[in-house]
Amino acid sequence: MKRFRKKSPWILHYNAGSCNGCDIEILACLSPKYDVERFGMINTGNPKQSDILLITGPVTKRSRERLVEIYTQMPEPKVVVCCGSCASTGGVFREMYNVEGGVDQVIPVDVYVPGCACRPEQIIDGVVKALAILEQKTKNIEKAVKFSNDPIEEDGQVNRRVMPASINK
Repeated sequence: MKRFRKKSPWILHYNAGSCNGCDIEILACLSPKYDVERFGMINTGNPKQSDILLITGPVTKRSRERLVEIYTQMPEPKVVVCCGSCASTGGVFREMYNVEGGVDQVIPVDVYVPGCACRPEQIIDGVVKALAILEQKTKNIEKAVKFSNDPIEEDGQVNRRVMPASINK
């Protein structure tokens, strides 16, 4: 399953309140010039099926609840990518009455893509870095599941029925 996740990541794009500059650049990634779909990347609208959360814009008071809800609906492992300076720090909207700051004030962020508005090449590079992080998170989850059972001793003998598969071999 992890082999397919790396070759075909599903990306969920969320606009937290931006000026739409970065959104236009993300849509440019889907155009024939850059065509990220040839790499297997699919822009989906369902958080329950996506691997990467791509966020643009600063977090506003209205969008904070939705952002947290979308983040919790995504299955593990998941990666968050912030596109643009607004998503990273609040950008030009920082210190405004309705802006709470960057995305990292609300949810954990794995990859920051700089710029205002960030170029499609930068967005593609950010997603490629996110794929490497996704692969590492997948390995960590599999490792934790694989070694979660400790051998149990009963009357001085090890019970081999409940041991992890890697120890039985």
